[in-house]
Amino acid sequence: MTLLELAQKRRSCYALGNHIALTPQQITELVEQAVKQTPSAFNSQSARVLILLDEQHQRFWSLIKTALQKIVPPENFAPTEEKITGFSKAVGTLLFYEDWSAVEALQHRFPLYKDYFPTWAYQANGMLEYLIWLALAEQNIGANLQHYNGLIDDEIARAFQVHGTWKLIAQMPFGNIIAPPAEKDFLPIDMRVRVCE
Repeated sequence: MTLLELAQKRRSCYALGNHIALTPQQITELVEQAVKQTPSAFNSQSARVLILLDEQHQRFWSLIKTALQKIVPPENFAPTEEKITGFSKAVGTLLFYEDWSAVEALQHRFPLYKDYFPTWAYQANGMLEYLIWLALAEQNIGANLQHYNGLIDDEIARAFQVHGTWKLIAQMPFGNIIAPPAEKDFLPIDMRVRVCE
């Protein structure tokens, strides 16, 4: 399968189960290789990933559910609960972080680019998320990307002993694909790509 074919295969899969062919060790190796091979500005290598499996995966989504119950009106909570319950049925969740101490160190070393380093860190983290997503798709493992940032950062840091300089960027539940993803619409490509000659 070519890289572009793999990109076409990768989709946001929300109906996930907890049966995949890869072992926890193989998942760990996949993530480790992606982290190692993803480029970063000035080779900062500031991306961090926390792999949550089994009870820790369940614990994470339970914390998310509890946090959401505090802010979503009870009469509107059923769809939210259904969504969170679906994520909890997956094999695991990857938490994507940036080590902000590495970003700040670059800001001090290269003050001319100070304002750009946060943007570049987010770009590198996005590349890492996408690379892992492609690698999972290659193994017929479904995933989706969530952003509960700001809602649970401190509580998650305490629960999983996350270093204080790590900044939560995104969450990726993953597992076997129970139902195919919805159809995807595309804008006309000439609205998005221009050739200047």
